[in-house]
Amino acid sequence: MKINLRIWRQSNSQSQGKFVDYTVDRVSPEMSFLEMLDVLNEQLIYQDREPVEFDSDCREGICGSCGLMINGIAHGQQKLTATCQLHMRSFQDGDTITIEPWRAKAFPVVKDLVVDRSAFDRIIAAGGYISVNTGAAPDANTLPVAKENSDRAFDYANCIGCGACVAACPNASSSLFTAAKIAHLALLPQGHPERKIRVNNMAEQMSAEGFGDCSNHGECEAVCPKGISIDAIATMRREYLKAQF
Repeated sequence: MKINLRIWRQSNSQSQGKFVDYTVDRVSPEMSFLEMLDVLNEQLIYQDREPVEFDSDCREGICGSCGLMINGIAHGQQKLTATCQLHMRSFQDGDTITIEPWRAKAFPVVKDLVVDRSAFDRIIAAGGYISVNTGAAPDANTLPVAKENSDRAFDYANCIGCGACVAACPNASSSLFTAAKIAHLALLPQGHPERKIRVNNMAEQMSAEGFGDCSNHGECEAVCPKGISIDAIATMRREYLKAQF
C-alpha cells in the first residue's frame, strides 16, 4: 500500500505548528498504525530529516499513551480501539491520512504529536485513591458487593487515561475521565470513607487544570477505546451534590 500522510509538526507549545505532507510506500495491511509511523521515521532518518515525535509504550491498548487524532477522530475510525491497536487494513491504498495531537488547553503540545497529559496525574493525586487503612486482606466473602455495583466499578476502572474524551469533546472536558475514577471507587465499600472529600478535591482540580465543562455532547463515550459509559458522569454529579450536604 501507498499511504499519504498530513502530519502536524510543532517544535513546542510556544511555537507555531503546521501540517507537513509525507508519503510512505510498501505499507503492509498487517502493520499497526504505530508501526507505519515507525517506517516513516526510519525513512526520515535515512534522509537525514527530523523524525516525527509521537507517544507509545505498551502497544496493546493498555497504557493509554498512544493518543492521536486520525482524520479528525480520536484514535481513528475503529470503535473501541486505541491508536496502537488500529491496523493499516482499515485504510485503502492511496489514502491520505491526517494526523494531529490532542487539542486542549490543558494538554499543551510538547513536540509534534506529543502532548503533556500530566493534568490527569494531578487529578488522580487530588483524590483518586484509597488511603484508609484496611488492615490485612479480608476473606473474599466478608465484604459483600452487589454484582451490579461490582460490574459497573470494573467497567469504570477500565479507563486507561488516554485523553481521547478530552480531545473529542467540543468543550475539552475531562468529565468522563474524572467521573470514571470517582465512580468506580464510590461503588465499592472500600471507597466510601473518603467519597465526599474525593469528589470535591478531584472536581476542584479538574476545574483548576483548565478543562471545560460537560454539556452532554456524548463525543467522549463515542471515542473511548474502553467503552466507558457517559453514565459515569451522572454518578459523579450525584456524588458531588451529596458531598455538598
